[in-house]
Amino acid sequence: MTTKMKLDLRPLSDALGAEVRGLNLSQKLDGATIAALRQAWFDHLILLFRDQDLTQEQLVEATSYFGALGQLARPEEYRTPGQKKLHQTVMLISNVRENGVPIGALPDGEMMFHHDMLHAEIPHNGTLLYAREIPSTGGNTLFANLYKAYETLPEEIRAPLEGKRAFHHYNYGEQIKGDNKGVPAFAESCHPVFRTHPETGKKAIYVNRLMTEYVEGLPRQESDRLLARVFDHAEDRRFVYEHVWRVGDAMLWDNRCSMHARTDFPPERRLFWRTTVSGTEKPH
Repeated sequence: MTTKMKLDLRPLSDALGAEVRGLNLSQKLDGATIAALRQAWFDHLILLFRDQDLTQEQLVEATSYFGALGQLARPEEYRTPGQKKLHQTVMLISNVRENGVPIGALPDGEMMFHHDMLHAEIPHNGTLLYAREIPSTGGNTLFANLYKAYETLPEEIRAPLEGKRAFHHYNYGEQIKGDNKGVPAFAESCHPVFRTHPETGKKAIYVNRLMTEYVEGLPRQESDRLLARVFDHAEDRRFVYEHVWRVGDAMLWDNRCSMHARTDFPPERRLFWRTTVSGTEKPH
């Protein structure tokens, strides 16, 4: 008989999320613990590990417990002088600047709700973000439970969107290369408005305010009206947990059934390491 590992879990909110207590991600985990973590991830959508002290290699190994490592879409962009020692699958999320140039991605300010890599043909399943430096206030991350948002979506909004696909576009802005010329960097995709999670079999809203442009097959005015209703509903505080970061926090979230946003913060140093879990299939 196989004994299942029991984790010490503490709910983060009524909406979603659990803190995993007493687990040191710098140590190698056994198969039973990894299986229990994966199940907890499916059950709670986001997992928080407090007080971690990780090298990049340890962060990468911890990420691998949840699937294959996601590769950086444009790794050359994240190899500025301040990033030469980064692991090839680790991205800096930071506002720190060297010689006036940000050393990381997504440097400043507020970000609207979004799914990581929704603009890709096969989006990444998950993201693990590890806090190294944080500002004195702000820069919090909000997570929304899109299972609950889907389940409570009014029928007059849900019915016209069932079976439909949405077009997503994300513009990264002008990326500066070695020749100092800006080159456009953007990606586009089409995915179901409501996605079925391959592990849980549950449906979740799979559009967001930052990236989703329109619903295919609907007049643009009707598409805009329905999407605005979906966005407002999915971002309702009933479905949202707001995380106030501490140095040493490692947060894993499931991009297939949650979305996240970032609050504004003052011009103080903020630095995170980010890894992702690769996608395994096209959304359906």
